[in-house]
Amino acid sequence: MKTTTALTLTSILLASAAPLSAETLRWARSGDALTLDPHAQNEGPTHTIRHQMYEPLIIRDVTGAFEPALATEWAPKEDNPNVWVFKLREGVKFHDGADFTAEDVVFSFERAKQPNSDMKELIGSITEVRAVDDLTVEIETDGPNPILPSNLTNLFIMDKGWAEANNTVNVQDFEGGEITYATTNANGTGPYVLQSREPDVKTVMTLNESYWGTGQFPLEVTEIVYTPIQNAATRVAAMLSGEIDFLQDMPVQDLERVDSAEGLMVRQAPQNRVIFFGMNMGADDIEADNIDGKNPLADVRVRKAMSMAINRDAIQKVVMRGQSQPAGMIAPPFVNGWTAEMDAESSTDIEGAKALMEEAGYADGFSLRLDCPNDRYVNDEAICQAAVGMLGQIGITVNLDAKPKAQHFPLITDSKTDFYMLGWGVPTYDSEYVFNFLVHGRESDIGTWNGTGYDNDELDAKIKSLASNTDLEARNQDIADIWRVVQDEQLYIPIHHQVLNWGMSESVDIAVDPEDQPKVKYFKIN
Repeated sequence: MKTTTALTLTSILLASAAPLSAETLRWARSGDALTLDPHAQNEGPTHTIRHQMYEPLIIRDVTGAFEPALATEWAPKEDNPNVWVFKLREGVKFHDGADFTAEDVVFSFERAKQPNSDMKELIGSITEVRAVDDLTVEIETDGPNPILPSNLTNLFIMDKGWAEANNTVNVQDFEGGEITYATTNANGTGPYVLQSREPDVKTVMTLNESYWGTGQFPLEVTEIVYTPIQNAATRVAAMLSGEIDFLQDMPVQDLERVDSAEGLMVRQAPQNRVIFFGMNMGADDIEADNIDGKNPLADVRVRKAMSMAINRDAIQKVVMRGQSQPAGMIAPPFVNGWTAEMDAESSTDIEGAKALMEEAGYADGFSLRLDCPNDRYVNDEAICQAAVGMLGQIGITVNLDAKPKAQHFPLITDSKTDFYMLGWGVPTYDSEYVFNFLVHGRESDIGTWNGTGYDNDELDAKIKSLASNTDLEARNQDIADIWRVVQDEQLYIPIHHQVLNWGMSESVDIAVDPEDQPKVKYFKIN
């Protein structure tokens, strides 16, 4: 009965997709882009869809190395280390035919610094962006910033004229529910042009015949039909029936089934992402518990006990079917600052956790709500369900509330959750990115995903100094010192590093990107 329902739903979702041809890529994953506004949300699947239509100055290839996009050269200015000079690509046009110039870069960076932008932490050190001429931009920072280019790989460039003409100069207020022209329309310089957009249903893009990269990239896919399919069984049914060619978010329980099917294969790679739980430790009292007048999460002994109750090996074996790597810190191994020693610090100890709970005055436990997404990470809701049982062993009764990511994420950014799941990738490959978003106290332009309420002025100053510290040895020591505080204070409960599994028809060929951001211009048709 389940299989029949899944197949029927798949048929409904994909009924209007283009018929299979050598050039059409029918692509699916569990969730949709939250918005097409280039600066409204810093979220992986959202970036992935935008990468097909918009472009940053620099991107990374599948090895993590920089690759020129709209900028062809970049370097600090010889006579001023506070300034980076970017030489822009000549002859590039936006999808509507307008010329790409330095004015568009200045506009896009200024837009990305607006209060509603979810990209502002990445460029917080920038004090000014100047157009020297049509193809040269200078970016000045508050002190030398040796890793500035690392922060720009998802900072998309918009056409200033198009934004002005369509009243989208301001970034969409995503958390406030605002809808603008840029929410469902796009005008980038990228390899694919938006043809139609039905949020959470289907997005169709076609090849940009005027793309600057023609001849440099395969560009063998001429049409993309992207369909979000939340239900795991439905996604697999669509893959097995041949209704889709490329599937992200492969359910781990179906890997062997898909890989052994005729004409299909699964490709795997470690992902640059860690999954963890956050806890509101900063409030004097919290709403989601049954303890009046105090906050049990404010006690580090409780936070450590909760971490000790989580059996990461069991989650890896049972929930993830081996497709994860237990984590002890909230940074992936790809990242500067990660160490094997810290990543091994989380261990299961039920009796030790119970002793900590008793020492903290919660021998009888307490109840708490866990907010969890159900369409963002691999087996996200199942991981949360497992955690409910594990925390119950130390007297913490957890009420699980799972919902789609579009409703889940604002709970974190708007401080409306006390206990939550989050996953974090690090596109800069540097710990500063983790600290800026998840450790620094909340300010207007930093710490926006820090739902813990943790705020340490001394640590914040050290985090801010990372952007301008050119002594790499001293900088790395500061990173290590910050991590030590994060670990000792148990700011988060690390669960595991994700493993990527992409399902695909043998008719298409693409290498797995550790960022989980396939760029269709690299796809080849067999």
